[in-house]
Order: sequence, then structure tokens, then C-alpha cells
Amino acid sequence: LRSEFFAVDGSTSMKEEYLNAERLLNEDLIINNEDETQGPQILIYHTHASEDFVDSVPGDPSTTIVGAGERLTELLEEYGFRVLHDTGVYDQERDNAYEKALPAVEQILKENPGIEVVIDLHRDEMPEDRRLVVELDGRPTAQFMFFNGMSRTTKGKIDHLENPYLADNLAFSFQMQVASNEYYPGIARRIYLKAYRYNMHICPKTLLIELGAQNNTLEEIRNACEPLAHILDLVLSGQEPVREMQE
Repeated sequence: LRSEFFAVDGSTSMKEEYLNAERLLNEDLIINNEDETQGPQILIYHTHASEDFVDSVPGDPSTTIVGAGERLTELLEEYGFRVLHDTGVYDQERDNAYEKALPAVEQILKENPGIEVVIDLHRDEMPEDRRLVVELDGRPTAQFMFFNGMSRTTKGKIDHLENPYLADNLAFSFQMQVASNEYYPGIARRIYLKAYRYNMHICPKTLLIELGAQNNTLEEIRNACEPLAHILDLVLSGQEPVREMQE
């Protein structure tokens, strides 16, 4: 399970209790879609809103990861989800971005108690000679990766970065990976596990996604938003193939 689905950072230790396929698959991630008066169900935001791509236009946020977030928002709304896209910029000083983003996201959740899913959308950084792209239906499409903060180094638990929803976070990323592998083989890199918390403690259904990298094109990124939205719909609606694996 570990070798097929996870890549563990050298700074991080992975407790065996978290590598339980039955538990990961049986987590109920179906989103409540009955009461449309409750406001948004999904929050998309960007800890690193300034992350851009090879052909981004300087000064135009629609050509950065924020633009990718807007495209993902539109697609999820087409699936019937109610989505709030926060375009706040928290990485004027990149080293403090997570600390700056946390109170803003907590305030959004306080004002919108119907939000069940929080997605922090990033793009990765790759060596220039490595491009994260696959062909999907004849179109160049950026690969993506689900990321989990484990609040645990090789020396043990990081007490001041506790995450009571760690198991829930892992189940979310794992079910997303299962659906990705079934419907779009090769589009999702292995789930990356790293020592710290990355604000994934704010709610059970929290997902951090690395969508492409700095040397992907905007076309590749936009193309990738379509399968990503489909996979989110599969998991949050309780559709196949996760249900098949559970059975």
C-alpha cells in the first residue's frame, strides 16, 4: 500500500496504523447536498496565491494558480456543488504564508458554517527538465498530486502542530487517488506525506493539491481541472470506483 500510493518525505515518519486500506476506503466523504439555503459547501483557497506558470502574464492573477482555482470552481458548480473561491493573497512573505492564511480561512469557515470541504490549491516546483504532463483525450494535461501534512517527523509527533483530523485527511486524499487511478491512470502522482501540518487541521475534509508545476502551461493546467473536478464529484457524491473497492 505504501509503495503503490504514497511517497514519504525524508523528514517524516509514517505510523503503520494510518496504512489501513479498509479504514481509508470506508471513511464517509459524501457531502450534504440537500439544503441549498446553507450557503457554500466547498471552499477553495490558495496559501501561495502568487504561484504562476511558464506562460503566466505578470500582474494578471487569472493566469496564476488563482485562475486555476476559478476554473475548478466553475467546473464544480457545473456538477451542482456550491463553491466559495477565496482569492486572498497570503504569500507576500512566502515563509509566513501558512500562518497568515490560517486566521483568514478560519474566519471564512465561521461565516459559512455549511462548508464541509476545504481545498488548498497549489502548484509544485520541479527541475526544469521534468515536466508534469500526460496526454488525455489527445490534449496535454498537467499531472497533479495530493499532499498530506503528518504533524510528525522522524523523531516523533510535533506536539504544537496537532491535527485531530489526520486520519480523515488521509482518507480523503486516498479515495481521490483511487478514483484518479481508475479513471485517469497516470494523472495523479503518489500522495506525498510530509512532516508538518499545513493548516490541514481546520476540518476533516481538507485537501491540499499540487496542480502541475512552474513549467506547465496554462493550457495544461486548465485541461487538468476537468478530471480533477470529476474525481472530486466521484468521491464527494459517493460514486464508483471507491464504492466498488469498499464492497
